[in-house]
Amino acid sequence: MHSLNDRAHQLVQTIVTDASSLGAIVGTAECGTQVIDCGSKQTPGSVELGLLLARICLADLAEVSLVPSQGILPTEHLIAVSTSEPLLACMASQYAGWKISHDNYFAMGSGPMRALHGGEAILSEITLHESRRVAVGVLEGKIPPSVVCENVARDCGVAPSSLTLLAARTASLAGTIQVVARSVETALHKMHTLGISLAMVRCGTGTAPLVPLASDDLGAIGWTNDAVLYGGDVTLEVEHASDGYLADVVTEIPSSVSKDFGRPFREIFSSYGYDFYKLDPLLFSPAKIKLVNLTTGKEHEAGRLRGDILAQALAGK
Repeated sequence: MHSLNDRAHQLVQTIVTDASSLGAIVGTAECGTQVIDCGSKQTPGSVELGLLLARICLADLAEVSLVPSQGILPTEHLIAVSTSEPLLACMASQYAGWKISHDNYFAMGSGPMRALHGGEAILSEITLHESRRVAVGVLEGKIPPSVVCENVARDCGVAPSSLTLLAARTASLAGTIQVVARSVETALHKMHTLGISLAMVRCGTGTAPLVPLASDDLGAIGWTNDAVLYGGDVTLEVEHASDGYLADVVTEIPSSVSKDFGRPFREIFSSYGYDFYKLDPLLFSPAKIKLVNLTTGKEHEAGRLRGDILAQALAGK
């Protein structure tokens, strides 16, 4: 298998080649870093660009597609994700675990560049074989200044000219899609938070509703979180000797176990003074989870979809 960054870099070339039709703007920072605007006030983006951005977040180790919701939830479409490399795709790459800041600039960093940076505890638990030929990252935020590009390149151990950063505000079409595409990742991260071993996970599939484009980033953060918390539906195929154990732990994974569950995310966020670090970490997970034990063939399920709460959030009530 190619390194995560090599895989993502190959997919980046698709965006570079078709930038105009995809609604992306390709540029170069003063330091030489390739910077791709996937969602700002200067570019409209597109659904296809959002799907590609999500795949880049996942190091192109997952299929990401737009599928009909079939009336199950109050949106016309869902974002579906399927991966046979869930730890590498979701935890070593997609998880937005890198806080990138400089002066007044701030963005959450995801994508395979995290595997080169290595600054997160979860990465020490995953076997990685990364080259340092290129680095690719996705920023949930504005286009970074050159000094930020230089800092990220330094932390990844590559030359600035070997780094590609793709940026999209949450309140953009591509930005919304790449966040909603985190259904499987949130399930895995919740399991890790609870101390449930991820080594048993073999495959993962998930869907979450593609919410409308919000007018500002705060609104988009609210709706995209609501999409997963109340509309996320994830199935993980696992191998474990004890169905009793799986039956117990599956009940701990859905978002409904959180004391904050049941209100639109923006309302919850506001009640904590818009401070992410004050939020209950048990909230961030899909609404519904199923564990399929490949060892025994038995299935264990917990949680349920709450289209009513999602509809309330989308109505702004």
